[in-house]
Amino acid sequence: MNTNNQSSQQANTIFITGATGGLGKAFAVECASRGWNLFLTDKSESSLNSLAAGLRNNYGVQVITVSCDLTNPRSRDLMFDRIRSEPMFFTMLINVAGIDFEGLFYNQTSQQILTIIRLNIEATLSITHAILPYRNQHRTFRIINVSSLAAFYPMPVKAIYAATKRFLLDFSLALREELRGQDATVSVLCPAGMPTNPICIKSIEAQGWIGQATTMDVGRVANLTLDAALAGKAIIVPGLVNRIIRILGLLIPPSVVAGLIGQRWISVHRSNRPSSHLELTVIKKMP
Repeated sequence: MNTNNQSSQQANTIFITGATGGLGKAFAVECASRGWNLFLTDKSESSLNSLAAGLRNNYGVQVITVSCDLTNPRSRDLMFDRIRSEPMFFTMLINVAGIDFEGLFYNQTSQQILTIIRLNIEATLSITHAILPYRNQHRTFRIINVSSLAAFYPMPVKAIYAATKRFLLDFSLALREELRGQDATVSVLCPAGMPTNPICIKSIEAQGWIGQATTMDVGRVANLTLDAALAGKAIIVPGLVNRIIRILGLLIPPSVVAGLIGQRWISVHRSNRPSSHLELTVIKKMP
C-alpha cells in the first residue's frame, strides 16, 4: 500500500477497481492525463505499485494503491477501513473489475461460478455501497459501472457472465434514479470485445470479421466513457457497429437471439477447445 501527499486526495480523487487490467489501466491513464488523483485497487500489489509509479512520474498526480482480493469480504473490509481512517472522499467511482470463465455451464466448476458472481456482482455492490457515504459533497459524484454488450442478450457459452452483466445494467439504471436530485449520476458502460489480454484477443480473432468490426481500443473506450459520464449519459455503448447491433437485438425475440448467438459462440468455443466437441453434441440433442 502506497501513499503520497494524501491530504490532496480529498480534492478530486477517482476510485478505480481492477486497475491493473487492460481497461482498468486505460481508465487510470486517462484520468491521470486529466490531472485527477487516483485511488487504485486490484489483487496484485506489485502491479499496482508499478502502475502508480508510472502515473506519478508521467502525470504528476497523487496515487493511493491498496491491494485487495475483491471476491473476499474480509479483504474488502480492510480496504474500507483504510478509506474510513483517513478519511478519503471521492468524485468518481469506476467499477471495472470483472471476470469470465468461458464455457458450457455444466462444465463450470462451483468455484468458477461463485467467483464470477462474487466479483462481477457482489464486489461491485459492496464497493458502491461503501463508497457512497465518502463522495465529495462539494462536487458532482459520478459512478461508472462496467457492464458489457452481452448484457442485452442471453448468451450460451457465456451464460453466467452475460447474466451478471445484465444485473449490473439494471442495477445501474435503478441506482441512477435513486440518486437523481442528489448531484450524483450513474453511467453503465456496455462495450463489445476489447483486446485486453491474450485470451480476449484469441476469442476476438476466432469470431472473424464480426469480432474485428466490434472491437475497440481500450484507451479510446476509456476516453469516450469518461466524456459521456461527465455529460451524465446513462448507457454508454462505444462504437457505431455496436450501437447498431444493440438496436437490432431489441427487435428480435430473446429466444431467437439466444439461438443465433449460441450457434456462433458454440462454434467459436469448439474451435478453441476441440476436445469439447462430444459434449457440445450431447447438449444439442437434449430437449
